[in-house]
Amino acid sequence: MAMHRRNLLAAGASVGGFAGFTRRARAQAANTVKLGGIVDLSGMYRDVAGPVVIAAARQAVQDFGPRGFNVEVLSADQQNKPDVGVNVARQWFDRDGVDCLIDVSTSSVALAVNDIAREKNKVHLNTTAATSDLTGKACTPNTVHWTYDTYMLANSVGGATVKAGGDTWFFITADYAFGHALERDTSNFVKAAGGKVLGSVRTPFPGTSDFSSFLMQAQASGAKVIGLANAGTDTTNCVKQAAEFGLNRRGIKLASLLLFLTEVHSLGLNTANGLIVTESFYWDLNDRTRAFTQRLRQQIGPAPGIASTHAGAYGGALHYLKAVQDMGVAAAKASGADAVARMKAIPTDDDAFGPGSIRADGRKIHPSFLFEVKTPAESKGPWDYYKLLQTTPADRAFRPLAEGGCPLIKS
Repeated sequence: MAMHRRNLLAAGASVGGFAGFTRRARAQAANTVKLGGIVDLSGMYRDVAGPVVIAAARQAVQDFGPRGFNVEVLSADQQNKPDVGVNVARQWFDRDGVDCLIDVSTSSVALAVNDIAREKNKVHLNTTAATSDLTGKACTPNTVHWTYDTYMLANSVGGATVKAGGDTWFFITADYAFGHALERDTSNFVKAAGGKVLGSVRTPFPGTSDFSSFLMQAQASGAKVIGLANAGTDTTNCVKQAAEFGLNRRGIKLASLLLFLTEVHSLGLNTANGLIVTESFYWDLNDRTRAFTQRLRQQIGPAPGIASTHAGAYGGALHYLKAVQDMGVAAAKASGADAVARMKAIPTDDDAFGPGSIRADGRKIHPSFLFEVKTPAESKGPWDYYKLLQTTPADRAFRPLAEGGCPLIKS
């Protein structure tokens, strides 16, 4: 079959056009950093580790502004299953060119994904999982742990409750890495303050909705304090069912070791008032936190509350982008460990957390705040739920560097 000259020219132009498109696409990819949010879009942590986390990361990109490179934000549902989280991370790293993971909610998922990020030399910016092992025995040069951890929560709630007279404890613990770490760390603080742990019970995770038998075991122990080493709907179900059983009327105090503003909203002030909680962010702390909250609400609307996890995704993503700008896109994409090293070298500062720093073990340092949930009469309006009891300074809020067992720290 003969081919006319004009057909050959058209074919050549087509090939040339395709090659030009390919070169432009490659250049675009080389100048683009990708953030991937491994979040909970369908489970018990959706309110604190779901769509608003992604909106907060996009707010960070918007606030960062045009700085000479492109930023994409992806999201995937990890279903609170480590194998699902690992598969998402591998696909994103191997096929989709993701450079930095954010959120990675649920401690068991975070610990599993942590190894993949190190293997692929990418950034693991964890802003929602709580286990302090991420900056302890599981620390890597590729990981930054933002927002809070089990040590910080235990440090603030555990010690303060014992000093206030709650010197005997019983734990209701979610049976996975997060719950175990939170019970362990809080037990240490209770004992250090002169208190006693009378027992604990492990509840299947996920899938437990009826906590009545566990609450009865806690009551039978004679403990003054029931420590809830869980989160999300597990916590709200425990608090609701404890109220139904009238445990507070029997002089038993509930210590919610990880409770978010969104859970307080779900419970309502009639049920939640008097609960003691620790947070590293509250929307009404100061002018900067209020300004950040107002900007984010323009994206998400008035309904969802802004929790510390959302603030963590914002602050962490913003600081990562600052490091990318400082070292250059090519260098940041080439080595996640180098990007994390640059994040540690630059002081942190954002509207959600204010000034801070990242330690050698990857722990982001900032103050923690002990709050009491207000009564309905004390609240002045929507989301006005907390009154500040005490502030733990940044240098005392988290586990001392030398005590974590991080292999990056040489004794």
